[in-house]
Amino acid sequence: MVPQSLEEAIAEAIIFTKQALADGRTRLQVELVIPEIALQAQSLGLEFTSLFQDYGAGLKVIFPDTGAAALARRDWGETDFRISDLGSRYIPVDQKISDEDQAFLLVSPSSVEVQSVEKLCNLAGDRPVVLLIPQLEDVSIVGIGYAARALRERFLKTLETSYYFRPLEGAVVLRAYPSLWQVHLENENGYELIAEVPEKPLGEALENLILEKTTPITANGEETVKAKKSGLFASMNRFLKALNQ
Repeated sequence: MVPQSLEEAIAEAIIFTKQALADGRTRLQVELVIPEIALQAQSLGLEFTSLFQDYGAGLKVIFPDTGAAALARRDWGETDFRISDLGSRYIPVDQKISDEDQAFLLVSPSSVEVQSVEKLCNLAGDRPVVLLIPQLEDVSIVGIGYAARALRERFLKTLETSYYFRPLEGAVVLRAYPSLWQVHLENENGYELIAEVPEKPLGEALENLILEKTTPITANGEETVKAKKSGLFASMNRFLKALNQ
């Protein structure tokens, strides 16, 4: 079922990611593909620490940089878990990881930090790592050549999406572990499941799936596209504002 708000999507993401962790998955990512969601990374990070509530000080919450980590320490106050960052050229990420760390929640890493994220996952070994709202595949940074392809094959493809929520105008792309990737189309009664595919539907593949259901043929053989705006955008904007208060 399609969540009707960002709040519902977050609750579902926690549930299905917990299920994936319980099944022994150790390289997970939660993708909420919503404009400006990264601005709420700190608030979301605190919510997702509930994934590891039994780990106590064994959980390390990691932010991309020292500034974001310092703000979280200030705003969150005393916590059972530890807060750190991905390091810098002076203090590499391998100096940020210790034997006492049992699990890692990495909050909103971008493609700028992709090499440090890969190194963190390698250092973690079989300890669970959850990437929350990662943005690791910016083509302008990661690139499109051999090195970028190697990175995708070597690392990015090893990450499993435990939850994916991408609202569009009149449609939603959804993946909840362990299900297939789903495309839902908005209609008068809510949302209709129109496709289930094994790979994340993107670009032209996604457009084709939607157009097959939204492009009826008229009597003279011409195609007409029906578009409908989703009410999800309004509810998500309200929730994002609430998080920021």
